[in-house]
Amino acid sequence: MNILLILIPAALLLGLLGLAGFLWALKSGQFEDLEGASERILIDEEDRNRED
Repeated sequence: MNILLILIPAALLLGLLGLAGFLWALKSGQFEDLEGASERILIDEEDRNRED
């Protein structure tokens, strides 16, 4: 039963750290361009250089 005194706060702390990391990523713009990365992988480097 004493292990619950360690595991419950540890789980809450890890959950709060995960939430803080997600909110930081959200505020720093990590989720702004979701389609761009999936489209860039289909474009060849040669085609990209010709467009510039």
